Parts: sequence; C-alpha cells; structure tokens
Amino acid sequence: MKTISYGILALVLGAVCGVSQTRSAEQTGLSRPDRERLIGAWHLASIAGPDGKLLTTGVPTGMLIYTLDGHMSVQLMYPKSEKPLSNEYVQNGYEASFGSYDINEATHTITHHVRGANTGDRLVGKELPRVYQFNGDGRLIIRSARPDEHWFVTWERY
Repeated sequence: MKTISYGILALVLGAVCGVSQTRSAEQTGLSRPDRERLIGAWHLASIAGPDGKLLTTGVPTGMLIYTLDGHMSVQLMYPKSEKPLSNEYVQNGYEASFGSYDINEATHTITHHVRGANTGDRLVGKELPRVYQFNGDGRLIIRSARPDEHWFVTWERY
C-alpha cells in the first residue's frame, strides 16, 4: 500500500512540476512562436539615433501595435524643441505610420507594408524591412535592415 501511495505521489508531483514548467515557459514567451510574441501593444523604452547611440535628450514617447490579423501601427512623439525634428520618418517631431506586416522567423525580420503615414508619399506604399529580436527580459528590439540606417528602438509591453 505504501509503495502505491509513493508511486501515486511521485506521479502527481511530476505532473504538477511539468505543468509549472510549461506555464513558466508560456509566461516568458519562450515556447511561443515569434509572431505570437509580437502581438499586442508596446511602449517605447529607449531609442538610438541615426548614429546608433542611445538618445539621452530629446527622447520621444511612443507606441507600437501588432494585431493578430497582420496589421501594425507605430507612433512616436518627440519633445518640443526649438527646431522640430523632420526626416523621412518624422515630420515636425511626430512619427506615425500604419499598415500590415509579414514576419520571417527564420531570418528574424519583419516587413512593414506602409498604407498610411504622416510623412505622406515619403513612406506610403513602401515596404520597410526590420530586424527584430526579443531579449531575455521580454523586450523587443527593432532595427532597420538597411545598412545605411543605424538606429534601433527598444520596446516594452504595456
């Protein structure tokens, strides 16, 4: 009888430990495909400028959203300054675009297909390839796949 009780106890403990390990892996996202890990709303944690150096002044606030059905939206708002930032992505200190996306988990790339942007024709209709990675603490790092662009953005889940 004691042998059976110990055997049942071992099975129960093994099952509980297995469920606990599975939940832990699911919570950290390690067992989920990258596409599933992207889904949701992210807020800007840090950003590196065109030179690849982290910004310490003039850091924007921002939000990035990926939906389950393949849509994306990104917005960044830079602090007001004497001369508002403007470039291919930013107009008067504000950056916004939306569209769809495709992900290639083998190459860790995601391509944004821009349908609308506050910079108009400079981005609308373009495909913007990005390299992504998830770091150990659940943050998402996105950088341009273009060799002439050295910026990168780190996002955290809301």
